[in-house]
Amino acid sequence: MGSRWVTIVLLGALSALPAGARGQDSFTPMPLDQGFGPLSFTQPAIPVAKVIADFTQQESVYREALQHYTYQRTARVDTINDDTHKVSGEYYEVDDVTFRPDGGRWEKVVYAPPSTLDNGGIMMSESDFQDIQHNYQFVLTPDNIGEYDVKYVGKQRIDQVDCYVFDVTPKEIEKRKRYFKGRIWVDTDALEIVVSDGWMVPDDTKPGHQDLHPPFMTWRQQIDGHYWFPVYSIGEGMLHFTGGSGYMAEDVHIREVVKYTDYKRFGTSTTILYNGQDITKNGQPANSQQPPASGGQQPQP
Repeated sequence: MGSRWVTIVLLGALSALPAGARGQDSFTPMPLDQGFGPLSFTQPAIPVAKVIADFTQQESVYREALQHYTYQRTARVDTINDDTHKVSGEYYEVDDVTFRPDGGRWEKVVYAPPSTLDNGGIMMSESDFQDIQHNYQFVLTPDNIGEYDVKYVGKQRIDQVDCYVFDVTPKEIEKRKRYFKGRIWVDTDALEIVVSDGWMVPDDTKPGHQDLHPPFMTWRQQIDGHYWFPVYSIGEGMLHFTGGSGYMAEDVHIREVVKYTDYKRFGTSTTILYNGQDITKNGQPANSQQPPASGGQQPQP
């Protein structure tokens, strides 16, 4: 089976919202990519509840499969000077997401020059790293769907892919937890998320401790003909930092781009030889690590 894809088109520069239209932690919303077709408000052929149950189960299979792949992640966070339209500060890091010899997950830094984000008036926070490492790869599974209201919106075609469209909103906000709020597009065939468009809530808006984040969009691409893995995320917005004692109010234009490349299925193998002949069971490696098969079925022994 060949790979399917969603064409990625870079978004143009975003302009700031007028001050009166902004909230405490407001930002410029992301425009939709030009590859999005018209939204149809038709109902799916099966009950919406079953669609949700099926795609969240398949997302669980996808999440497990991703744990059997290595890949490289490149993250770039820039502050933009809107007078010169040039980058004023930058965080940049390349990591190999791989495995330790004991099989545990490991993120190995490949390249990380010193950050200059302080030139733009901000610095990376713990939640920024969590977004890059985890939250931009948002999944909705049976494990976390109880935390969200999921509303069916309709059908929409993104380039070559027909999708169900859902709005996702957290039911409650617990302390020290962040949640996705926005819209997702689910492939009607693979029943996996192919695009997500939203932001993580809540932001910390306390004066002197503000930790604000832009909205983001993440695109996935079908890898090995089975799983829709993230390949590109972009977040951009004008963050509004309020003033306080000893510091001034400031608007900061920020752009974040994360790329996920070089997906490779991870596994080890052992070959058993007897009198020069391979007697490994069925000719297959005895301890090969394989991800679950597509459609939620486990590989047969």
